Amino acid sequence: MPNDQIFKDAGQVLMIGFESDPGPACDALAAGRAGGVILFSRNIESAPQVRALNHRLRTAAGGLLPIAVDQEGGRVARLAAAGVPAGPPARALAEHGEHAVHQWGLDTGKALVDLGFTIDFAPILDVDTNPDNPIIGDRSYGRDADRVIRMARIAAEGLMEAGILPCGKHFPGHGDTALDSHVDLPYVAHDEPRLREVELAPFAALAPELPAIMTAHVVFPALDPEEVPATLSKRIVTGLLREEFGFTGVIISDDLEMAAVARLAPPGELAVRAIAAGCDLLLCCRLQTVWEEAHRALVEAAEADAEFAARLAEAADRVRKVLVTSGEPE
Repeated sequence: MPNDQIFKDAGQVLMIGFESDPGPACDALAAGRAGGVILFSRNIESAPQVRALNHRLRTAAGGLLPIAVDQEGGRVARLAAAGVPAGPPARALAEHGEHAVHQWGLDTGKALVDLGFTIDFAPILDVDTNPDNPIIGDRSYGRDADRVIRMARIAAEGLMEAGILPCGKHFPGHGDTALDSHVDLPYVAHDEPRLREVELAPFAALAPELPAIMTAHVVFPALDPEEVPATLSKRIVTGLLREEFGFTGVIISDDLEMAAVARLAPPGELAVRAIAAGCDLLLCCRLQTVWEEAHRALVEAAEADAEFAARLAEAADRVRKVLVTSGEPE
């Protein structure tokens, strides 16, 4: 039998999604094999339905539960069926000025609270410097770091004012990629001085202010010569974000089911490597087989290695302190 605390810690660091039937996710939450949930458009039918779903999920977890959604505005908006307007994309919103950005954060946050969410995976901190970028583009607040810093800060403040935790993404920067990490593994080949001036600047500026930051499945050879995706790089996640930038919040991996990393290793190995790198919460956004394998692998790794068990416990404690205590049971 696994150590009970290790079992709980391994569950606490997993935020899971599901296709349509929430039953297996509820079972995982009740058993302590998952510690959070992310919902997508496929899970949303109406405002009453999503309120009831979030209540069911929270009840299964026994009370407090981090429940997240990607509601950036523009083309990344999951809640249309629940009556939450997408609004303009970040770039267009920023063109309307700071008041409009703050109002977006406030209005979006209030809508999410009303539906039972606790976390919005926004704002985008990526600087849009590549016109051929297939995944960021107008999701970014702008093409220079200072504008992104200013507008992302205001958006985050609006969300927090409404009672929603923001999560900045995608560290250390997805703005100058030519590939979509959902389908392939992008590389950003700039040297370190350029990365610090552009891509890294919003994260360095906002790290002291944000409760959560999401990693990117992107390779940065200048930051880690071993050329592993940032999500799996201890040099990038721990050395840069945690230690140099002084980030004290929760570091969240992008979805471990995305092809950029899923092609590199099985889900269990990815989960162990991401936690070892310094991530605190791992997204497994669709498949039950993925989050079940991730949980098993985390338990096995922690039972076999006291140092990894301590890292897992640290991650789970940070999730509990920063994310779990932010909501209220319904």
